[in-house]
Amino acid sequence: MEDHKETTTGITTLTTAKVNLAAKKTLLILNCLLLSIGTCGGPLIMRLYFIHGGNRVWLSSFLETAGWPFITIVLIILYFHRHSTTKTINNKTTNFIYMRPRLFFAVAFIGIITGFDNYLYAYGVARLPVSTSSLIIASQLAFTAFFAYVLVKQKFTPYSVNAVVLLTVGAGVLALRTSSDRPEGESKKEYVMGFVMTLGAALVYGFLLPLIEVTYNKAKQEITYTLVLEIQMVMSLFATIFCTVGMIVNNDFKVISREATEFELGETKYYIILCASALIWQCFFLGAIGVIFCGSALLSGIIVSVLLPVTEVLAVVFYKEKFQAEKGISLVLSLWGFASYFYGEYKFTKKLKDATHSSQQSVELA
Repeated sequence: MEDHKETTTGITTLTTAKVNLAAKKTLLILNCLLLSIGTCGGPLIMRLYFIHGGNRVWLSSFLETAGWPFITIVLIILYFHRHSTTKTINNKTTNFIYMRPRLFFAVAFIGIITGFDNYLYAYGVARLPVSTSSLIIASQLAFTAFFAYVLVKQKFTPYSVNAVVLLTVGAGVLALRTSSDRPEGESKKEYVMGFVMTLGAALVYGFLLPLIEVTYNKAKQEITYTLVLEIQMVMSLFATIFCTVGMIVNNDFKVISREATEFELGETKYYIILCASALIWQCFFLGAIGVIFCGSALLSGIIVSVLLPVTEVLAVVFYKEKFQAEKGISLVLSLWGFASYFYGEYKFTKKLKDATHSSQQSVELA
């Protein structure tokens, strides 16, 4: 009787593991889609603002995280869902907030760094074409790989190393023709400053991804997806506060209405672009930390890097930017690197599945 009970428990545990693995895989796909929307759409809509007369860098950096109230709505929906489920099963009270003070202060600090990174990136997009800023941002993968190794002891496989090398080489190939992309009427000094600030943004973001993963590991509490949403909300809130202070110092709030009336596409489209920018960038940050939760910081960095050449192609289509042969080569190298990484993940998952299947057979035989 006891053997039968142990066998049943073992099978139940394996079944639960399968369900959790399937749910995590679905969640990973969803977050990859959000990250894709943000990676491709964010730079394009930000550049649209600057092309047609916008020139407020702090406002643009503010919009990168200003969509955080949207997460509040999702958290409220999840709370009522948990409340109804818990009440039906065991009548236990449901916590509205999972985040503990220790984790809150750590995430608030990350949020301030994120706000600084937002400003660096917005400054670069204001001065550089999307294709040029994207190729510079591609260097964040090398920074992510380095900091992932230092902070979280990321284990590299031949496939992940191959992916990092290919994506980094792809960015290097693109860098061969950057000087020909300087916008008309922009001084060399402004262009160089844009280049340096964007490179700084890549460095800081490459540090942020592993730092978030370290925060998950050191949280001393269970990391659920609800908690991940709370982390994103607090992080975005403090990044927005940081940029709000910059807007106040720079008098951005006083000139928004005037800038809207002078905007080339009209006042209504001006505000639509601002709102769309906030929403699309929130997809980016939510997708990034979601991918870290379901996968790793390195995977998040790889997805961002592989989508950068796609962003460049979209910039060529919508903004008529130049598409040299180097960009085509970079696109091929990036897709190759992406395929290499996921082939390695596929082999690892298959190996894990085979091991689980063997364990299940052993339990059934027992």
